[in-house]
Amino acid sequence: MSAVIGILGGGQLARMMALAGYPLGFEFVFFDPEPTACAGQVGELMTAEYHNELALEEFCQKVDVVTLDFENVPVETLRFVQKKKPVFPSPEVLEIAQDRLMEKQFCHSVGVPTTQFEPINSLSELKFAAKKFDYDAILKTRRMGYDGKGQYRISAPTDINQIPDELFAQDLILEKRIAFNREVSVIVARNGLGDITTWPLCENKHKEGILTTTIVPAKHSELDELTVACAKKMAETLKYVGVMVVEFFQTGDEVFVNEMAPRVHNSGHWSIEGADTSQFENHLRAGLNLPLGSTEMDGMAAMLNWIGAFPDHILSINTPKLYWHVYGKEPRPGRKIGHSTLLAPTAQELHDKIVNLVKELGVQL
Repeated sequence: MSAVIGILGGGQLARMMALAGYPLGFEFVFFDPEPTACAGQVGELMTAEYHNELALEEFCQKVDVVTLDFENVPVETLRFVQKKKPVFPSPEVLEIAQDRLMEKQFCHSVGVPTTQFEPINSLSELKFAAKKFDYDAILKTRRMGYDGKGQYRISAPTDINQIPDELFAQDLILEKRIAFNREVSVIVARNGLGDITTWPLCENKHKEGILTTTIVPAKHSELDELTVACAKKMAETLKYVGVMVVEFFQTGDEVFVNEMAPRVHNSGHWSIEGADTSQFENHLRAGLNLPLGSTEMDGMAAMLNWIGAFPDHILSINTPKLYWHVYGKEPRPGRKIGHSTLLAPTAQELHDKIVNLVKELGVQL
């Protein structure tokens, strides 16, 4: 089956989708406001703002189906494109995922637990809700925040005074903090025929709100089956098409949804080398209603994010089953510019490989 796939957004996720799709005979066109978007290094890049309907018309004429590189593409853009060509995921799903309040309300509607939350529209509402949550909460913008952006920790009444006044011009949400044991993510793929599959559960580590390390499979807990069941229920209720990732906090005996991402996800990058079928290939298969590939893996995998800059001499490291992915993005603080994947037969061998790699590179994770 040949197809030209259009991708709204031209970052590293679009780039990796294309690299997964070319061996299958697919072609790609990217649409991004930035002329330096890194996906343009591997395919045709159209540069225009997302509200430029003339450019979107031209884009639609070039492609057979359209998907997303990131969840902050305007919903109106996806609705406009949907009138011309099939899109996945749907604008309705995107609208839910872009709004933290709508996302949590959706989870509650299908019986999937989240942390306690309150919508915030004023300083007085924040003060009331913060006291209700015993000053152990996080204030977030309802839209556009990612990698810890647009978030403010509230641990005492005085923290409220540090929040800039202009923030209250946006829709906000206050979330009760959870004393969780770990964060895990479930990567789900579902096609339009209703076929659904998941990869082994991922365990994630963060630094300053940015994912640094993912270990797969996550160390087994009694909550794993519940976590996976919740993610599948969300995907099936939404009639989701493509790959979706749901992040969970696991406590002693409970799970809580942190957020969902209607796209391929950083915590699934290991699947390129670590699983029979990567998240990127299955995202494309799902969107074209093709059979989903096997998500089995042999042994263990770790994904290490490189943020801001790469360590020196990465290609001089001679470690078996070590894979580098350089995104072709200009280095800058806080920016994801690449990742590496390590594979090993056992958890202990994987741990040793990570320790040795970090030591050899002279970095901290």
